[in-house]
Amino acid sequence: MAWSTADIPQQHGRVAVVTGGNGGLGLATVTALAAKGAHVIMAARNRAKAVAARDRLAAAYPRAAVEIVVLDLGSLASVEHAAGEILAAHPRLDLLINNAGVMAVPEGRTVDGFETQFGINHLGHWALTARLLPALVRTPGARVVTLTSTAQHGGTPQKINNTPRGYAPWRAYDDSKLANRHFAQGLDRQFRRAGLSARALTAQPGFTNSDLMDLSAAGGVAGRRGGIIFPMARVIGMTPERGALSQLRAATDPRADGGTLYGPRWAVAGPPVRRRLVRPGAERAIRVLWQVSRDLTGLDIDVSRCP
Repeated sequence: MAWSTADIPQQHGRVAVVTGGNGGLGLATVTALAAKGAHVIMAARNRAKAVAARDRLAAAYPRAAVEIVVLDLGSLASVEHAAGEILAAHPRLDLLINNAGVMAVPEGRTVDGFETQFGINHLGHWALTARLLPALVRTPGARVVTLTSTAQHGGTPQKINNTPRGYAPWRAYDDSKLANRHFAQGLDRQFRRAGLSARALTAQPGFTNSDLMDLSAAGGVAGRRGGIIFPMARVIGMTPERGALSQLRAATDPRADGGTLYGPRWAVAGPPVRRRLVRPGAERAIRVLWQVSRDLTGLDIDVSRCP
């Protein structure tokens, strides 16, 4: 039988943080977890959109427990403030789902001067995970799920932050998605070396017709690749509810092991299954990613030093 939301175990008593939880894949993830009884923190940049999403969810699931924390992954100050708000209310965290992201946007910089896609897709989540790490480490069986994409296969680990190659929207996106995958692998290895039960996994949603597609198409830099992808997604793409199944399975399936990747059976569509990792070692790439991320954000992720 294909895995579905019906297979999600009861989540009562568990606390989950979902970035970008006010739309698309993130909202589908928030809804599924809240429907199973989790207390879900919808971490999103647009408060008004988050309030509207929460109200719709509450109408469908009156007993759902969803709170909103404003989070702009393009600002390290915003990440610090959001993490502080979360930790003040929740000393233990069971799930962190690093879902939010941007795709193929015009060249730009975050508040802190990072290339936009690397800054939001990776560095923002790096900073959030670093700040929430104490709560994750003290929670038995905690999981960190980071969203990647089939675009990771076009990424080049030696070219992270997009500086050496010049800016190209899709290339920057590919690099950021490979960074997401290497981040999850490196974090899981740290959990294991420290003898913790926490695990880090990766998920990719396949070909999903989400609001990320609409935002990217509106950016005006679709190029040949976007000219193919965006129209096809509108016609044959999976719904966000189906696309979110991979990250939900990675987050909740008791049999899902750390360091693995979940995605649609046929790469772009189908039920969520464990997928084979291409270039699974990537030792040097992970070391470089850790060094660059530390240098740029001033934040380290070292589980062995976590209080």
